[in-house]
Parts: sequence; structure tokens; C-alpha cells
Amino acid sequence: MKTGVLADRQISDMIAAGGISASSPILNEQIQPASLDLRLGDRAYRVRASFLPGKGRTVQQRLAELTMHEITLTGGAVLEKGCVYVVPLMERVALPQGMTAAASAKSSIGRLDLMTRVITDQGTEFDRVPEGYDGPLYAEICPQSFSVVAQPGQLLNQIIFRQGKTLIDDAELRDIHARSPIVSGDPVISDGLGFSVDLKPSKGDLVGFRAKRHSGVVDLSKLDHYDPADYWEEVRTSEGRIILDPGAFYILVSREAIAIPPDCAAEMAPYLAMVGEFRVHYAGFFDPGFGYDAAGGAGSRGVLEVRCHEAPFVLEHGQVVGRLVYERMSETPQQLYGTDIASNYQGQGLKLSKHFKAV
Repeated sequence: MKTGVLADRQISDMIAAGGISASSPILNEQIQPASLDLRLGDRAYRVRASFLPGKGRTVQQRLAELTMHEITLTGGAVLEKGCVYVVPLMERVALPQGMTAAASAKSSIGRLDLMTRVITDQGTEFDRVPEGYDGPLYAEICPQSFSVVAQPGQLLNQIIFRQGKTLIDDAELRDIHARSPIVSGDPVISDGLGFSVDLKPSKGDLVGFRAKRHSGVVDLSKLDHYDPADYWEEVRTSEGRIILDPGAFYILVSREAIAIPPDCAAEMAPYLAMVGEFRVHYAGFFDPGFGYDAAGGAGSRGVLEVRCHEAPFVLEHGQVVGRLVYERMSETPQQLYGTDIASNYQGQGLKLSKHFKAV
């Protein structure tokens, strides 16, 4: 198999060969251009604290030590804000040598401030599956801003598969941009593509949303359902700056429009302390075709999921807040994000998750 991130056809081949299996047949709609959506099982374990199993330990062994009570998700169950749950996923993997996998929250889940990470038996890192791993997958779920109602089969996490070294270096990324722009304006390329925050919108003064501290539950099965005013405060400024409050969660948007060419995927790099007193993103994957225009335009801005840490922090318009790390695909997907599949966030600007009515 050619080096790179596996595309949809290759993921289908893995399923057919038994490299990916599940307790219930895997559905075609779970297969994305460069990732596979993972489904919740029917049980959740409320645990005392987040954990990693560590070498020589299984998740089930740690659950025996840390579980406070077990919850059935059948028919829907409330996962409460501030609590930690572990849910066995329907899918399991058997990776060959040379192949690794990485997981992330899906876009709509990150925008709910619903922290969810995949863990594995003997795991020493969140959201990372080492080469040769053969075993079950689990989702650790910790609602941060809103309690949620979850059910079996719902899609909170996604996983990509990497064959060998997939990273595109800066020189190659500049060549890709020269052939087909990956960002509007002049690219800031240093260990990936830098992006900044937009606090001077072209129309009006609405720059983002801040999650209310006390609100109702969000049923993950209900789309285009909730009034944003019941859950979010609008963030407005005419000065091109805002002050982030410690412990608060914000939805903001990148100043740049971003594109992922068909032969690339991208991952938002983890938070770096040098950026400031906040973290950006829960949902880190960008599928091939995101924002891509075959005519050469970079089309979709990145929504930023921002949580401020210990100290108030002044965020300025155009301040660099993160970077996208581009990866090569093993092959071009049969279907691209936004053009061949029903994609919720193609061509997006500032936008809440799909559970809320449009502002």
C-alpha cells in the first residue's frame, strides 16, 4: 500500500478484510473521504476520573477500579456536564505493522464543547492507536458546557488510518499552494499552515459566541432544533479585540479561508503554550475537498473552538491561534468533502453546531 492517509476505498477494503470490524454491520455512511465515523455502544461507565490504561493494562481492568456506576444508553441517557464517562465503541481494529490510526471528535461534537477522546487497551496517549494494535476502542466523554442526551449508534468520534510517514513538509506545502491555493491571502507556512482569528467581520460586529454557564441539555439526535439564545451569548466587538474569560468556551472563526486539495488531508495541530492562555480545537480533522474549488479558490473558513485557561487573555484580530498540518493521501478519495457527500460545514463562516437553528 502506498504511503499516506487511507482514502474511502481503502477503508472499505480494510472492513472487507476484517481489519476493521464491529458488533453491528458498518454502514456506508460511516465512511468519509479519509476517515471512519465511530459509533457509541449501548453502555456508559461513569468513572471517578479521566485515565489512560498504560502498558500492560486493559481499559476493562481500569474500569473495574474506577467505575462509579453503569448506565444504559438505550432509549437515551443524560451525560452530565463536568462528569467523565467511558463508552465502549461498536468498532474495533486490527492494524498491520506500518499502519497507525488517530482519532478526533467530529466537528459538531467539538462545537458543543463536548470533549471526547478515544482510548485503547495499553494506551499511553489519547486519540492515538499504535501500529499492530488489535483490540477494542473506547470513547472517553466529558461534557464541558452542556449536558447531553446520548444514544447507541451515535457518531461522536472519527478515526483516520496512516500508512507510513504521511506528513507534508513546508517546502512541499508551498509547492502545493503555488499549484492550487490552500489559503486566501499570503500563506504563513512554518511547520504547517498558520491561521489567525477574525475579529473584524465584513458585515456587522458579531464575531463569535460564548457558551452560557447554566442551560438545558442538548439531545444529540435533534438537529436544527435548539434556539441559540438559550445556550449561547453573542460576542460582539467593533474594536477588533475581545477578552477571553477564564474557563469560558467560545466559538470563533478563522480570518483565512482554507482549502484541502483532493490528494491531501489535514489535522489541526495541538494547542501550543506559546500561543497564549487558551486552547483551540477539539475537532481536528479536515477531509480532502474541504473548502476546495477546482477553479483555484480557497473557500471555507475554519471554525475555532476556544477555551480560555487560568488568566483572562486579550485576543486581537489577525492573531495567529493555530496551524494546520497537511498530510498526503495514499490515494485520492472516490468522494470528496462537500461535493460528493452531504457535508454540513462546506463554505462555512461563523457557525454553531448543526443542533442549533441558524442565527
